[in-house]
Amino acid sequence: MSKTIAVVVGSLRKDSFNARLADALATLAPDGVRFNRVRIDDLPLYNQDDEHSPPAPVKRLKQEIREADGLLFVTPEYNRSIPGVLKNALDHASRPYGESVFPDKPAGILGVSIGTIGTACAQQHLRTILAYLDMPTLGQPEAFLKADDVLDDAGGIADGSRKFLQEWMDAYLAWVDQHA
Repeated sequence: MSKTIAVVVGSLRKDSFNARLADALATLAPDGVRFNRVRIDDLPLYNQDDEHSPPAPVKRLKQEIREADGLLFVTPEYNRSIPGVLKNALDHASRPYGESVFPDKPAGILGVSIGTIGTACAQQHLRTILAYLDMPTLGQPEAFLKADDVLDDAGGIADGSRKFLQEWMDAYLAWVDQHA
């Protein structure tokens, strides 16, 4: 059976560690699983006045999430929380009230940074938001990753992290199957 996973990267940086990780993770999935990177860099700032006539990028975001079997959030940590661009995307896709595209969509969260605590605080804040949005979110294994340990020079997954990330991917896809 085929599956589509919408991937939301919480970074806009051209050479983002998290974008690199998202791309590398897709190589760990079995045949039949497609990863669709959802674009969030063109979303206007959320404004409730625009909810009932959203611009095209917001409509596209909601449609891509609606069509996905699950969501994968791969995000850095900014000031001990999630990046504003990610929060903006979450706000757009969850509004107007009663028209959120998130309820019951199985989610997974990962993040990579240059720091030793990975993205622990951002992931905890994101879990709180996703709980409110009624998204079943994979709890274990957690993945707080350090860029030097997980990414190789070619943009792939470093040998020392491959087994852990494969186990994470297998657990996440089983989570999607359980909740889809």
